[in-house]
Amino acid sequence: MEAANKSYQPLLKWAGGKRWLLPRIEALWRPHADRGGRYVEPFSGAAAIALGLAPQRALINDVNFHLINFYRYVRRGLLVDIDFQYDEGLFYLYRDWFNDLISKGSRGKRTSEAAQLFYYLNRTAFNGLCRFNSSGRFNVPFGKYKAVDYRSDFLSYRGLFRRWEFSANDFEKIELERGDFVYCDPPYFKVGFDRYSAGGFSWDDQVRLAEWLARCRGPVLLSNQAAPEIVRLYRKLGFRLKFIYGPRRISANGVRRSAREVLATRNV
Repeated sequence: MEAANKSYQPLLKWAGGKRWLLPRIEALWRPHADRGGRYVEPFSGAAAIALGLAPQRALINDVNFHLINFYRYVRRGLLVDIDFQYDEGLFYLYRDWFNDLISKGSRGKRTSEAAQLFYYLNRTAFNGLCRFNSSGRFNVPFGKYKAVDYRSDFLSYRGLFRRWEFSANDFEKIELERGDFVYCDPPYFKVGFDRYSAGGFSWDDQVRLAEWLARCRGPVLLSNQAAPEIVRLYRKLGFRLKFIYGPRRISANGVRRSAREVLATRNV
């Protein structure tokens, strides 16, 4: 059984979140869940799909170490002891504090402070963007909201997260088990939200991902922007493609419209 069939809300804001896809993904996931399969998400972001499915077993991965550090502390029972306020001056002070921790290497970025500050910056920064410059410093500006709600504890997620694994690796380093259900929602191609880590996510990475997914023996589902290059890539590798329209929730000019997306599947 899933975790008491309870759907958990994401703890973080995230550009391009896929919560709206949950009913489609759940229909594909359910037969594998009933057989005790593990859910694997190589690009977790806010983990909206994983939290919606609430699988008994999951591997949640993202190359963004700060994101995974936050989830690991939530699993340990993270309690907030930093003063969270929706204030522009405080935001930039805390952004500098977070970047100072990053500059200390693993000694700083593996701390509870770093986890709490990452959560605060994510909730307060512009439109849920998570972006780092070439030096690895978080550089998203202050977000303009009417108000922001902050959690003071995350204990209601602890039981679920205790059954999950968290890793911060390149997707090719993930050790898959027989029967794993893999769902991928990588950074989109030519949209401008690909610098979710200092290294970014290039076209070569898109190709590398598609080829890795094509080698997976278990069920695979990918969602991506339906750019012609992406469509040709997955069609060439023998994926089944379905096209849908989903909300584009971030726009530089304030216009938010539906965007054509592709769902690519194998072994499903």
